[in-house]
Amino acid sequence: MASRRFDVRFVERFLAKHAAESNRVGPSPASRTLHRSERKTGVFLCPSPEKPLRILGIDTSLRSTGIAILESDGRTERCLDLRPIRNPANRSMGECLVHIRKTLAEYIEQWNPDEAAMEGIFFLKNAKTSLILGHARGVVVETCAEHSLNPAEYSPTRVKKALTGGGGATKSDMQRMVMRLFSLPELPQEDAADALAIALAHLHARRFAALG
Repeated sequence: MASRRFDVRFVERFLAKHAAESNRVGPSPASRTLHRSERKTGVFLCPSPEKPLRILGIDTSLRSTGIAILESDGRTERCLDLRPIRNPANRSMGECLVHIRKTLAEYIEQWNPDEAAMEGIFFLKNAKTSLILGHARGVVVETCAEHSLNPAEYSPTRVKKALTGGGGATKSDMQRMVMRLFSLPELPQEDAADALAIALAHLHARRFAALG
């Protein structure tokens, strides 16, 4: 598993800002189940070596939904896993949705993420494609909700900026940057790379929110 180091000065500001709030909450629980309980009460989870934060990133589509797990301890961030949920062309839409739901549920149970993020709704010229994507998104949101996760949504441009610093990155650019940042042994599948980039965008967003 690969890691990337955060700026130390940011971490110091981050921890100082939330120290008082963390003290009101009480001792940090050891189990990830308690992480979810805290999230439901609105307590901001501050990543730490003792209590790392896991983010599930999802890039939704019917035929190849990308999923990834990003973990941060406030100093480093690691890609624990990334992969696509594939559906062959000869599989009906209903069967595809069932497969997405089942695979995503198993993935959440395996990695037990604290938070989730997905790509937001964007404009598509083809109405049929938009409808199909809407079905897949509905299944993803429902599956997350069943596991106490409420996915944050980010526009494609925001995700690209979080990963590459610019909003015009291509799929190939995203794959290469993900491979470079997380020291992956090989070029990741493009939808899986997008899912990890979405998780990273969420990590950046919560970081800026903490400083605001």
